[in-house]
Order: sequence, then structure tokens, then C-alpha cells
Amino acid sequence: MTTNMTPTIKCRVVTHYIEEQSEPDNQRYVFSYTITIANLGTGQAQLLSRRWLITDANGKKLVIEGEGVVGEQPIIAAHEEYTYTSGTIIETPLGVMEGHYVMINENGDEFVAEVSPFRLSVPNILH
Repeated sequence: MTTNMTPTIKCRVVTHYIEEQSEPDNQRYVFSYTITIANLGTGQAQLLSRRWLITDANGKKLVIEGEGVVGEQPIIAAHEEYTYTSGTIIETPLGVMEGHYVMINENGDEFVAEVSPFRLSVPNILH
């Protein structure tokens, strides 16, 4: 597997705190995240797998790995985007997620598309 980074895939993330599913008294904070994966390259790319590192404010770390995203291994055409929404639960009102996707280009070469760290936070927790 090639682990080269590629500038042709860009990821944008929007997070939301899901208050109605969270239980702060039980250290349960539920967040959704919507990720848009943009293929800025000249050929198609397929997302094969993902790896996430989720760290809460206590320093507790959780690694999530698996095939595809939300049950799919999307093929993203050149100059197209793929958007999906998923979620996670942490034990503190503040946390960070980061990770990457393993992808394959139309030539059969695998590459890694990094997802920069993004914050999971209850609204107004930070001043």
C-alpha cells in the first residue's frame, strides 16, 4: 500500500452537538459530523476504508477503523464531491477527532487522504 498524501482530495467537516440524545449527568455527549470529500484531481477515486482517532477532554482515546463510510465505498468522480453524516459518543463535552481515508485511484494505486483534526464541542463550552 502506498501511504503518500495527496493534494487532490480535500475534506470539509461540520459538527453538531445532539442535545436530545446526550446525557451529561451520565458522561454521554452525542455528536454528529458531516464530511464532504471533494475530489480535486483529474481522475476518479474510491474510498476503501477509514481510520479515526477520537480523544475526549480527559485524554481517553478511541480508534475506529473499518471499510468504507456509512456502509458505502463511494467512487468520487473528478471534480465531484461525496457527503455523508455519521456520529460518535464521548464522555466529555469537548473532544477532537482526526483520521484518514484509504483511497484508490483509477490506476489502482492506493493513497491516504488525511482529515485534519476537528473539534467536537457542546455549544458555548468554549469562550
